[in-house]
Amino acid sequence: MNTHWPTANLDPVRRLRVMAAGLNAAMYAEAHLDLPLADIWAIAEDLEGELPYLVPTIRDFRCRPTGTDRFPADASGPLGHAARFDVVLQPGWCLMQTRQIVGGMAAVEEGDGCRFAVLGALRRPGSASLQKALRPLGRTRGHLMIERAAQRALIRRGRATT
Repeated sequence: MNTHWPTANLDPVRRLRVMAAGLNAAMYAEAHLDLPLADIWAIAEDLEGELPYLVPTIRDFRCRPTGTDRFPADASGPLGHAARFDVVLQPGWCLMQTRQIVGGMAAVEEGDGCRFAVLGALRRPGSASLQKALRPLGRTRGHLMIERAAQRALIRRGRATT
């Protein structure tokens, strides 16, 4: 093994951006938010309490803690569908996946606020053309998810606008 190979350390948002490109993700969006990283990440990491507000296709999300940053979770949707997710949750990074889908969120400090990103992709062979067709809708839905997260953070701070 050559120990002189170059390495690259990517922050969580850049890592999610690379994953979106590699997965040909149907949904990827990122934005600068005029909120502290701690405020937006408090929403993102509260999967059970906040994910149903952020993602309309999730009615309920139940985590089964293991005492580590990796744990299983069960999701159910408004039409009765259910899925078991493998979750990795670390400061500024959340990756959730089943055998068929991948979802993720990432955040980093940026200027006086933070940069927040979201990802949604299919994990099916041959899904690249379908995901490409869904990308315009996915980008819109991703930005709506980011807006919802920012609004939820403002509500927690008591600064929400109606």
